[in-house]
Amino acid sequence: MIYDFDKVIDRKYTDSMKWNLKNVKAPMWVADMDFQVAPAIQQAISNRLYPQVYGYTLIPPAFYTSIQKWWLERHGIQFEREMMQYVTGVLPALNAMIQRFTQPGDHIVIMTPGYHMFRHIIENMGRVCIENPLLYVNGSYIIDFNELDHQLADKKTSMMIVCNPHNPTGNLWDRLDLEHIGNVCQKHHVLVVSDEIHCDIVQPGYTYVPYAKASETCWNNSITLVSCTKAFNVAGLSSACVIIPNPALCKQAKIALEQALITGNGFFNAQVSIAAFENSGDWLDAMNAYVAENKKIVTEFIRESISELRVVESLATYLLWIDCSQLVENTDGLCKLLLEKDGLFLSKGSDFGKNGQAFFRMNVALPRQQLLENLLLLRSGLHTRTMRRYIEEYD
Repeated sequence: MIYDFDKVIDRKYTDSMKWNLKNVKAPMWVADMDFQVAPAIQQAISNRLYPQVYGYTLIPPAFYTSIQKWWLERHGIQFEREMMQYVTGVLPALNAMIQRFTQPGDHIVIMTPGYHMFRHIIENMGRVCIENPLLYVNGSYIIDFNELDHQLADKKTSMMIVCNPHNPTGNLWDRLDLEHIGNVCQKHHVLVVSDEIHCDIVQPGYTYVPYAKASETCWNNSITLVSCTKAFNVAGLSSACVIIPNPALCKQAKIALEQALITGNGFFNAQVSIAAFENSGDWLDAMNAYVAENKKIVTEFIRESISELRVVESLATYLLWIDCSQLVENTDGLCKLLLEKDGLFLSKGSDFGKNGQAFFRMNVALPRQQLLENLLLLRSGLHTRTMRRYIEEYD
């Protein structure tokens, strides 16, 4: 089947978080796509409307079997049913896991630049967020394992959150990286929670490795959070699955999830997940190919037309991490001006940690016509007198 990712969808008056902001013409910030969802998902929602009674709902067995089949066939890992638990979303599940497996004042390590909601949840729960800064070497990122070992050795550290693949850099961690993380965490008795919500958005020709698959150590000391929402563009119908292979750990986690009241009532959400994993694989493959081409277009455009910027290579997610260090040390003001003067909304790098300040994040999951128009806005915005004056004054 041929899917029309070039089709422009008007989302301006749909209460869209991404679009319903004053003066925004080109929203390239929050991580959802401007593509229509797969036909099988549309059909599943339509079928679910028919009874016209929307009461309390059990989670169907197919929710679990569809995930089991997908991860076995796509990613070569077998999850047993007793390891799995439906939840209403990845972030509510993460919140519950922090509540259960750490204490107020504990340290929780994240790799930065990193998804800003990790810090928000950690600090909101009265824990301390410890940044493990990724090393930026020759335009790409690697893990500083020496610093990580030091941070995990602190007796106050009880958890590490891994983002696999990594948001915002688009890093696709390999087996050795994940195994090394697992060994260091095991050494210091630190529990790993791996957020793998972006795992199916991978550039064609490359492979995502589930954290739990990297080694027996990773398998036994991890909680994995998976969901269809990012890859299939259904964040507004949020559902997720928590996977805990270790039986003792699983028992405790399930109790905590049930206590958090996030383990049921998925009237539409569970059906959407089933439709995604059972019948939308070809849509996903086509979307990944389209996004890969969008990334290539952005990279070439910036290299040829905005030489002061540099695109960090991204093998996963539909996000690009843009290095602006030749222009500014902090992109807060730059992003603010682009939004106010040109209506171009990019995510400022400081949201992702101290070592992200000279960057911005760009969402490229949109029709190519809009992408090209937005790139022209970026180029003209950076080259205006106002922007040049701002940059000169800042420096």
